[in-house]
Amino acid sequence: MNLQTPIREASRPYKMYAGRLEKLGITTVGDFLYHIPFRYDDYSLISKIGRVQAGEKITVRGEITDIKNEYTRNRKRLQKAKIADETGEINVIWFNQPFILNTIKKGDNVSLSGKADFFGNKLTLTSPDYEVIFGNETIHTGRLVPVYPETRGVSSKWLRRQVYKILNEEKENLKEFLPEEIIKREGLMDFKKALAEIHFPDSIELAKQARERLAFDELFLLQLSTLEKRKKWESVGPGIKFRLEKFNKNIQDFLDSLPFELTNAQKRAVKEIFADLEGEKPMNRLLEGEVGSGKTVVSAIAMYLAFLNGYQSVLMAPTEILVQQHYSTISNLLLPFGLKVGLVTGNIKQKEEFDILVGTHAVLSEKIKFNNLSLVIIDEQQRFGVEQRTAIRNKGKNPHLLTMTATPIPRTVALTIYGDLDLSLLDEMPVGRKKVKTWLVPPEKRDGAYAWIEKEINENKTQAFIICPFIEESESMVTVKAATKEFEKLKSIFPKLNIGMLHGKMKAPEKDKILNSFKNKKMDILVATPVVEVGIDIPNATVIMIEASDRFGLAQLHQLRGRVGRGEMQSYCLLFTESKNEKTLIRLKSMENIFIGAELAELDLRLRGPGELGGTMQHGNDLLKIADFSDFTLIEKTKKEAEKIFYRLDKYPVLTQKISGINVKEVSPD
Repeated sequence: MNLQTPIREASRPYKMYAGRLEKLGITTVGDFLYHIPFRYDDYSLISKIGRVQAGEKITVRGEITDIKNEYTRNRKRLQKAKIADETGEINVIWFNQPFILNTIKKGDNVSLSGKADFFGNKLTLTSPDYEVIFGNETIHTGRLVPVYPETRGVSSKWLRRQVYKILNEEKENLKEFLPEEIIKREGLMDFKKALAEIHFPDSIELAKQARERLAFDELFLLQLSTLEKRKKWESVGPGIKFRLEKFNKNIQDFLDSLPFELTNAQKRAVKEIFADLEGEKPMNRLLEGEVGSGKTVVSAIAMYLAFLNGYQSVLMAPTEILVQQHYSTISNLLLPFGLKVGLVTGNIKQKEEFDILVGTHAVLSEKIKFNNLSLVIIDEQQRFGVEQRTAIRNKGKNPHLLTMTATPIPRTVALTIYGDLDLSLLDEMPVGRKKVKTWLVPPEKRDGAYAWIEKEINENKTQAFIICPFIEESESMVTVKAATKEFEKLKSIFPKLNIGMLHGKMKAPEKDKILNSFKNKKMDILVATPVVEVGIDIPNATVIMIEASDRFGLAQLHQLRGRVGRGEMQSYCLLFTESKNEKTLIRLKSMENIFIGAELAELDLRLRGPGELGGTMQHGNDLLKIADFSDFTLIEKTKKEAEKIFYRLDKYPVLTQKISGINVKEVSPD
């Protein structure tokens, strides 16, 4: 067994815990060392028993003189013990933990940490942490004791034992990998010491220094791995060089045919993409822009240039709904210019020849043949795996790659995670598009909001979304509105309106049926979970009401808000929360004045930290375990250090080996 050994292939105790550990992100033995404490219990005050006073949080050490089970009148079990040292004796009590008697026996030397107080008029240690002393070092008592993120059946005490064991058994394999010059320049702690101090620190200051070192490592290795990916991309060989000058008039005719003028951001993105397409290397670009910023038009211009050069293009999107929308838009734009646009999904097969193929992952089918594929466009690319993205590129010979996302990612995060991609940002909306009026509605105005929604629907013949974070009521978050419960409640609030429900556990055909019914105005209100976040275009919907809005990141709220305001009429977003937290209310109020997704993502990063990256990593930050994406200074510092050393990596074999083991995880907006 070594640090790379998968938990499911390790010793029997680990195998038994494998499923639970995966919930904590621990899949290999080495992952234990990067499961970092979120706080420390200070049990470093070691007191003689005779000096213990009520109210103190202390550690005592001595011999167990008595230990037994006792029953209370209502048949609950107590575990009572006495511990003595040369200065005196003190009572100890635990509640309903009979297994303690299997661990602690009369005559054992033990260390107990907890709070001393009176119990039955006697000074007593109540439910202290405990361990039998073997040698001089303790890990659960008598020190700064690490407390870890836990899951059912995996306690901090159990995790502590594993980490301590691995640190001792594998210390020879914990080799320093950072170049000495970087360690000195940045004033960093030694790697082996940092791992020991982050788990079992001798002081809070040393724990802080250890965290700084490991955070530096994490971002530094991430920066190096993205540089490595960029280098690999650049070494794939020459791309297909497009001619632009010959077709300038055709492109201009296409632009003149549009019923609107491109925004400055769109013009900038087109210029950057054209420069890539004319270059020697295949394009590898990320086009980031929120819903409605015009990504599809930009991609259509690129596909038209491919056609003019005699090549095919493919656009792959994650859902059938999104694919249908892209197909409709691209067909309307390009069919008048003689292009053949094909469509393929799980339910629709492509039979005819095409210049552009729009589809779901069904485009990867072996039955789909490309004659001369030169441009691959992947929408919401983070929803596809690396293998799927590679498979579609392999349908051509070094085709250009344009990936698109509507997920607002803070620029610093995008440049770190997607450092191998060139970035084009659509940071402005088309002229004339109305802003969605947004209000944080106080609880006392809820009934008034319902009445206003009904009036808006009836008078203007429009529709509304009502969004809830969960499908079913969560016992741990009883204040959060559940879609199923809300659906039943709303039927009684709006008895004259037609209400439907949509959630992620429904099968695709059922979802499509409900969405089509809503799109065809057969429903007035759609109650939904955030499954509606991406790729649903209902121009007649003008109101979106979001329950428990404090549970969402700002960027995700902004994407949900983007479900309305897609037609000619003024649209509205109503945010509800039962939170009284002042910071939460200030955060949500920012939605009333900020309408650019990237700005909201940056703000959320500063206000909430990396754990909930506003829709980018909504359920926690899987990419970084220690570092913080809001630490812009450290991101910049590690980027500079990585760039300095990257082309000298052959001098540092241990570091090179470390990078090769890095797997940059995909970022999910879900």
